[in-house]
This record gives sequence, structure tokens and C-alpha cells, in this order.
Amino acid sequence: QVQLVESGGAWVQAGGSLRLSCVASGGAFDQLSMGWFRQAPGKDRELLARISWSGSGTYYEDVVKGRFAISRDNAQSTVYLQMNNLKPEDTGVYYCNAVAPPGYRYWGQGTQVTVSS
Repeated sequence: QVQLVESGGAWVQAGGSLRLSCVASGGAFDQLSMGWFRQAPGKDRELLARISWSGSGTYYEDVVKGRFAISRDNAQSTVYLQMNNLKPEDTGVYYCNAVAPPGYRYWGQGTQVTVSS
């Protein structure tokens, strides 16, 4: 059973930056594909970015491409989401997601990001 704990959410003005962290425990972190999702008020949870177990492969949705960067430190069992040039529409609860072989999915409890204009 993998446990995920996110941190780093905050209130920030538009144009600002935040870095989210997600620490994993209870599993072999270097076997996990990791991702960040967001759920805006009144909307479905949406994928933002994913990173492969080794960190060599990344994927971004167009809505964050060029502004957000996902990275991981396998020695620290941590995945990060660097968010730059934040916009009010980036407001929401950000969730860390892990996918373990053969396809088990795990979620953190979420961290709130609020971007004011």
C-alpha cells in the first residue's frame, strides 16, 4: 500500500510561483509512475503532468505546458511540481497520483492552491 502526502499549496498572486511536493511511502518509489492532477471548483479532476519511474520521460497537458515542470528525486521518494506564471484558473486542489505495477493507482489527500488576480 502506497501512501502519498502532498505539501506546498498556498495562496499566491497571479504571475507568482509555487513548488508542490509529494512524498511517497509504503512502496518501491522507483517502480512508480507519478503524476499531478488538479480539481478546480465545480470541475472534474484533470491530469496536468506525469513522469516515468526513472524520470527520463515526462508528459504535460497543454494547459500547463511551458509553465509547470514535474521532477522526481527517487532517493527522497519525492515528486515535485514547479509552477510558474500562475494564473487564477490554476486555482484548485492539487493531487499527487502514483501508478504501481500492474496498474494499481494511489492518491494523496490534496493540497490547495489559490491564485488571485
